[in-house]
Amino acid sequence: MARLFGTDGVRGLANRDLTAPLVMDLSVAAARVLGEQGEFKGHRPLAVVGRDPRASGEFLEAAVVAGLASSGVDVLRLGVLPTPAVAHLTHQLDADLGVMLSASHNPAPDNGIKFFDRSGHKLPDELEDRIEARLGEVWDPPTGAGVGRVREAHGAVEQYVAHLLSTVPVSLDGLRVVVDCANGASSDVAPEALRRAGAEVITIGTAPDGLNINSGCGSTHLEALQQAVREHGADVGIANDGDADRCLAVTASGEIVDGDQIMAILALDLREAGALAADTVVATVMSNLGFKLAMREAGITVVETAVGDRYVLEAMKEGGFGFGGEQSGHVIMLDHATTGDGVLTGLHLLAAMIRRGRPLDELTKVMTRLPQVLINVKDVDKNRAKTSPELATAVAAAEADLGETGRVLIRPSGTEPMVRVMVEAASESQAQSVAEHLAGVVKTTLG
Repeated sequence: MARLFGTDGVRGLANRDLTAPLVMDLSVAAARVLGEQGEFKGHRPLAVVGRDPRASGEFLEAAVVAGLASSGVDVLRLGVLPTPAVAHLTHQLDADLGVMLSASHNPAPDNGIKFFDRSGHKLPDELEDRIEARLGEVWDPPTGAGVGRVREAHGAVEQYVAHLLSTVPVSLDGLRVVVDCANGASSDVAPEALRRAGAEVITIGTAPDGLNINSGCGSTHLEALQQAVREHGADVGIANDGDADRCLAVTASGEIVDGDQIMAILALDLREAGALAADTVVATVMSNLGFKLAMREAGITVVETAVGDRYVLEAMKEGGFGFGGEQSGHVIMLDHATTGDGVLTGLHLLAAMIRRGRPLDELTKVMTRLPQVLINVKDVDKNRAKTSPELATAVAAAEADLGETGRVLIRPSGTEPMVRVMVEAASESQAQSVAEHLAGVVKTTLG
């Protein structure tokens, strides 16, 4: 059977794949596994539970609370908050476990559940596997005073906003900012943090109704933000996704600034401030070659990982690095957060504009984004993608033609019978031509 936990918790269509009984069982299993390994020893256990504004989050939250409380864990309900806020408050409130209900950038019918340990980090694979193995077990639940108690958190938004503001090195006074919160979890937090940091703030995507999260807005649909920035004559636009662990940006002229460009700007800003550990950035294999070339020219080392912020974070912790992220806008600043934080990233991007006294479109010139073409080749034997001699020969020939100004990445999908062909080149036409050729080779040899 396929592993229930993916790279970012358990996710699926709410009330079909991700049901209330499953979420309750996961919560019970998590409490039992943590209890048995001594995490609760000597004290009454406490968990914090947060969610994004999806309609399904209401009944799934009830299931999580029921599972934890029936396992003898006290529960503090945080309500609607960004994923990084739940991670931060898990540690800040001295909780033993954090739980977040969200499907991030996915549409409203989906939802997901992820767990954080007491330090605010996602649970390691080994613990998730043990939780999954305990689902549906018969057990002896506590009774009487042994059951958990449930209460509402007060001041969680204020506590998180205060934390964000404590990290911003300069006032954002003088900046006019449009923020798009994807009708999601940052709808209250992001505008409040930006205003209190000194910016003039115009908001869109801040009216969640449970069904409109990520719908035509947020970091996956930047058209509305581009239009609003131009209409209001704003200096910059900031976009989060539904659970606000991502940040993308838009320049005053409406040009999109992706995660690679944001990382390049912040890496240089951090190094100038003496805050870039080991002069190193951690990024995934999907980061644009232009980012890597810019970092090399600046004397900054890039450590590469597999795709997924989980793997970025693992490499950061193992190497003692403090900064990393993904092209998609997951940016991790370990000095201030334990996971990608879209609101935090936006604040620091704006601070870099202030500190350097330059508009965002000028700051993006620190790197030249090479044209990148991605083709998904479906219905092929992805397991042979790394062993096919014919494909290896074709890739080697393509890489020789591209030279140092291009590259090829052949990546089997983690969930579907599909192989992703990504090509970067000096021109869009060359990237498209090479990608189409290699996609044909994949189809022919692996189909």
